[in-house]
Amino acid sequence: MPKPPNRPNSRRAGPEVSRRGFLGGLGAAAGAVAVGVPAFAGRQDSKVLGPGPVTVSLNVNGVVKKTDVEPRVTLLNALRNHLDMTGTKKICDRGSCGGCTVLVDGAPVNSCLMLALDAEGRKIETIEGLAPEGGLHALQEAFCANDALQCGFCTPGMVMACKALLDRVPDPGLEEIKEGISGNICRCGTYNRIFDAVKAAAPKMRR
Repeated sequence: MPKPPNRPNSRRAGPEVSRRGFLGGLGAAAGAVAVGVPAFAGRQDSKVLGPGPVTVSLNVNGVVKKTDVEPRVTLLNALRNHLDMTGTKKICDRGSCGGCTVLVDGAPVNSCLMLALDAEGRKIETIEGLAPEGGLHALQEAFCANDALQCGFCTPGMVMACKALLDRVPDPGLEEIKEGISGNICRCGTYNRIFDAVKAAAPKMRR
């Protein structure tokens, strides 16, 4: 049989990695991910947190609150179970309904998908901090006036998503409103009234 043609050496240049070294690195990476530490941080001074509770400082609605949480605790559970701020609702707990939406540095975030430790040092805004003392925020007034809620369970997250939209786009059109709340589900189906509430609140928030 004819001999196969000679092929050029296809081995890539660079340091050789043994099978044992590769598996060891893979195991270290998996362990780092399990405790919430960047897998390839490459820093000798990286601090491994957990598995027991650690102290976290959360800036919630302009007030710094300290609590002890395990590194696996989400921002949602820290707010509800550790800080007694139950306005943020726990519904699907998997980031698909938007009911737990809060603002983190002004951006809407599913708090069930963010670890409490990752929120440290950032500005967190929840539904409890939206209205002035003894009153209602313009969005809350518009939701009531336009009957934009039925069971009300999704409403806190929906209102926070709407606020993020109006902070970003002061005079949104219908398509922009739809896109702005596309991550939030209203199982009662009051979307048209929610759209009306956002339109009604927009000029008041601009003032």
